[in-house]
Amino acid sequence: MAAQRPLEHQQRPSVEISSIHVNDHEKNQHQLQENEFDYSQRAQWLRAAVLGANDGLVSVASLMMGIGAVKKEIKPMLLAGFAGLVAGACSMAIGEFVSVYTQRDIEIAQMKRDQERAQARGDDSEEENGREELPNPAQAAMASALAFSAGAVVPLVGSAFIRDYRVRLGVVVALASMMLVAFGTAGAVLGRTPIVKSCVRVLIGGWMAMALTFGLTKLIGSGGLEM
Repeated sequence: MAAQRPLEHQQRPSVEISSIHVNDHEKNQHQLQENEFDYSQRAQWLRAAVLGANDGLVSVASLMMGIGAVKKEIKPMLLAGFAGLVAGACSMAIGEFVSVYTQRDIEIAQMKRDQERAQARGDDSEEENGREELPNPAQAAMASALAFSAGAVVPLVGSAFIRDYRVRLGVVVALASMMLVAFGTAGAVLGRTPIVKSCVRVLIGGWMAMALTFGLTKLIGSGGLEM
C-alpha cells in the first residue's frame, strides 16, 4: 500500500494538466470563432442605418437652429423642423431606391453574362446562383426613410412644448448631442470599432453643422435682408 501512494500522487498532476488543456482549448476555439466573424458583413446596413439617423438628426436640428437664429417664436421652428423631416425622409428614400435599383440592375446584368459563359462551357449549374442575394430597392428605401425620420423626430418633439426661446435652443443642442453620442456608440459596438473615436467624430460633426447653420443664418438675418 505504501508503494502505491507515490503513483497516485504522480497521476493527479497529469489529470489536472489535461483539464487545463481542455479548458484552454475551449477558450481558444471560442476566441477563434469570434475572431473569424466577418464584421464587414454588417458594414452596408450599418452604414445606411447610422447615416440615415445621423443625417435626420443633424439636418433637422441644424434647420431648427437656423430658424431660431432669426425667429424667437416656436411655430416657425416647428414648421421648419417638420418640413425638414418630410423632405429629408422622402429624399433619402428616393435616393436609396434609385441607388439600390442601379446596383440590382448591374448585378443582374453580370449574372446574365456569367450564365451565358457557363452555358457556352456546357455547365448549367450556375443558372439560379445568387438570385436570393439580390438587393431589394423597396426595403432599402423604407429603411432609409425610417432611419432619417427616427433621428429627425428627436429635436422636433423634444422642443415642441418649450416656450422659452433660449431654453428651446439649448434643448435642441442637448438632445442632438446625446443622440449623436448614442448613434456613435451603437455604430462602434455593432462594428467592433473604437467607441470614443466614433462618438467624438459624430459629435464634432454635428456641432459644426448646427453652429455653422446658426451663425450664417444669424449673420444674414442681422444684415437686414428683406424677403
